[in-house]
Parts: sequence; structure tokens; C-alpha cells
Amino acid sequence: MNSSDPMENSINSTTSDLIYVGFWKRFGASLIDYIIVLCITLPILMFYYGESYWTNDDLLEGPFDFFLSFVFPAVATIWFWVAKQATPGKMAIHAKIINAKTGMAPTTGQYIGRYFGYVLSTLPLGLGYIWIAFDPKNQGWHDKLAGTVVVAPKVVERKEVSFEGN
Repeated sequence: MNSSDPMENSINSTTSDLIYVGFWKRFGASLIDYIIVLCITLPILMFYYGESYWTNDDLLEGPFDFFLSFVFPAVATIWFWVAKQATPGKMAIHAKIINAKTGMAPTTGQYIGRYFGYVLSTLPLGLGYIWIAFDPKNQGWHDKLAGTVVVAPKVVERKEVSFEGN
């Protein structure tokens, strides 16, 4: 992490500088990530399959559709988690995923387990995600499974705007 990262000082100093990120902020971050994935994958799928992509009654158009719709988002998400402890959506809200026991970065295995824990969180009508709103540490089932929490600094450093003429 570089010194301009507001989370660097927070994670390295004390846990009293951090808060658990709640349901609505995490929902917004997920929405940002979903829109980014759609902006990347849909044009490629449209180019590859053409208009038949929208009119086909099959769940998947073919192996390339499976790759772009399922494999690519999984690999990209886990890569962002390993590299940045956050996806672009979480970065937008200054949140990071940390190990719930140590406060350090989770292992790659925890990240992979967390991603596949999304299936568990989704299956019973999304109850595993809704759980975030009621859990004391704002953990979804996928977080509990992986031993992670999502945190953000209490106060995000703001930089004052200045112009050359002033």
C-alpha cells in the first residue's frame, strides 16, 4: 500500500480507526462491480454471438459465454482481492477485506473460499447477503465461511482543492 491510501494508516495503526461496512454500502459496491463486468462482457458477447445472443432460449450460448459470464468474473474478482484487498466497487467506498481474526490480508485460499461462498449466500433467496444487515460485524455467510470482514476507515482523508491562480 502506498502512503496516500487512507486504509494504510488505519489498518496499521489501530482497529479503533476502522468500522465494519454495512449492507447498503456493500450493495452499492457490488452494483459498481456488476456494471463494470457487464460493460466488459456484454459488448464482447454481442460481437462474438451477434443478435442471437438475446434471442436464444438456452441458458448459455456456448463455452465462450460460460467463460465470459462465469469464469472471467470469478478470476477478476479474486485477482482484485489478492492484489488490492478490494474490487473496484469496494475501492470506491474505501473498503477492504481483511482476515477477521488477525486484521491482516486474507490468504488466497480465504479469498477463493469467500468467492465460492457467494453461492451459499445466494441460494436461499439471497439470505446470506441480507444477513450482513443484521450481523454485529456486518458479515455475510460468505464472510463467515472465509473468516473475513469488510472494513473501512472511520474518516476518509479529504484533500483540499486548490487552483494555480489562487
